[in-house]
Amino acid sequence: MTAKIASVVKNSIAEELGIKAGSELLNINGNKLRDYIDYQYAVMAEELQFEIKLPDGNIECYEIEKDFEEDLGFVFESAIFDRIKPCANNCIFCFVDQQPVGLRESLYIKDDDYRLSYLQGTYVTLTNLTKKDKERIASQHLGPLYVSVHTTNPELRAEMLRNKNASNLLKELDFLKENDIPVNTQIVLCPSYNDGEELKRSLNDLWKYKSILNSIAIVPVGITKYRKEKLKQVTKESALETIKIVDEFNKKIKKNIASVSDEFFLIAGLEIPNKKYYNGFNQLEDGVGSLRCLIDDFNKRLKKAPKSINEKKEYTIACSVSASSAFYDFAEKLNKIKNVNLDVHPIKSEFWGQKVNVAGLITAKDLINQLKGRCFKDVIIPSIMIRPYTQDFLDGLTVQNVEKALGVKLHIQEDIYSTKELFDLLFNNIH
Repeated sequence: MTAKIASVVKNSIAEELGIKAGSELLNINGNKLRDYIDYQYAVMAEELQFEIKLPDGNIECYEIEKDFEEDLGFVFESAIFDRIKPCANNCIFCFVDQQPVGLRESLYIKDDDYRLSYLQGTYVTLTNLTKKDKERIASQHLGPLYVSVHTTNPELRAEMLRNKNASNLLKELDFLKENDIPVNTQIVLCPSYNDGEELKRSLNDLWKYKSILNSIAIVPVGITKYRKEKLKQVTKESALETIKIVDEFNKKIKKNIASVSDEFFLIAGLEIPNKKYYNGFNQLEDGVGSLRCLIDDFNKRLKKAPKSINEKKEYTIACSVSASSAFYDFAEKLNKIKNVNLDVHPIKSEFWGQKVNVAGLITAKDLINQLKGRCFKDVIIPSIMIRPYTQDFLDGLTVQNVEKALGVKLHIQEDIYSTKELFDLLFNNIH
């Protein structure tokens, strides 16, 4: 793995120097960089020498003066330039193990890297930290970290992660507390394993780390049709029980530190709570409050929408099954505006199995098979369906493949927590 440049920021130093995507940053001031954290420290200097390996293989050396902390303008393909720390666990609920063969190679990588947790909010189990890792976390104060807890019961955690080192979670949390490293924590709820009384125990144990604890997110286990081992799906009954346990815990500590993901409320048949429930939306990427953000943003923009537009606008919104209720409501309200015609198509996951219903796992083939002959010429999809910095879906097909197969134009909504881009499309950027 190298510091490969995916793109260059417009009007940046890199663009002025003529550095192109596909180049590779070799070093800064003679120092090789392990990751984006090293890069951030290195570019603080006002005088820099750095080497770039161009796409044609030639190496160019640059010497510049710049403002203190001014960035060079590189967007890297990966935040890790050396080797990603691999996962040492074999979790009973691991999604990587539930995939079919034949997908792109990167989908089978099991990472458990504290640097990605700090930089990108990915979850780590803390089972593979070395002495040097801990020294760096402490000295550079790398937080918040996102920690996959699942359970604080040592024996149960070792069983669920199938790793004896997983039983040391509380010791690792002690280390983070001693060094004042904030954490956001996650519990993947697996019925009959870490729910009920075990969930109560985990919540109470985590509250002992309240000085560094930003949030606790509880999400339901995801089960694809490729799973070999049997795990129970979260049902309406277990969803209601989990919501109740979390509510009682928050009342006891008088703070909304714990939240369940939106999917629990959908499974339970309950309305999505108001924004106060989510205590600052610390874990949006985990689906905790994403629908509330979307709904609130829509309602705010709708108040300023015109009663009619001159040009007819017709769009098909391709969304996940889990978000479909919100988009049906959006479409119903917007279709009352003259010349607006929105059609919502929830895409079922035939590829993974219909127990999977989130947008990030929708494939191009499912889009094509379910929209062919049943959509407008313009189709709106969320960017989470696409691999970052590419045009690729999970199954290897591209945006262009889908457009050609359907004979449509795909409009990719970059901000999945906002409806701004939807309103811009309908009302010509007047919002």
